[in-house]
Amino acid sequence: MFAVIKTGGKQYKVEVGTVLKVEKLAAEVNSDVEINEVLMLDGKIGTPSIKGAKVIATVREHGKLKKVINFKYNKKTYYRKKGHRQQYTLIEIKEIKG
Repeated sequence: MFAVIKTGGKQYKVEVGTVLKVEKLAAEVNSDVEINEVLMLDGKIGTPSIKGAKVIATVREHGKLKKVINFKYNKKTYYRKKGHRQQYTLIEIKEIKG
C-alpha cells in the first residue's frame, strides 16, 4: 500500500517504513504525527485530497541541512554573500489508514 502526501508545500510518495526529511514540524522527538492531507491512496486520486485518509508517522530527529550560499557580484565594487540552512524533521511512516 502506498500513498502520496502533502506536507510543507511538497508532495511525497510513501509506504510503511519509509524514512524521509520534510520541512520542520512542530512535534517532539519520538512522538507520532498525523498527516491528513493524503492526495492519492493506492491509485485512487482525491479531489484535492481523500476524505478520512491519514498517514501516521513517528518523528525521529530535527536538524539542519547543508548550508547553501547565495552570492551576487558586480565588478563595480558590489558583492553580497548570504548563507541559509533549512531546518528539517526526519520522519518514519508507521501506518497508512484509508
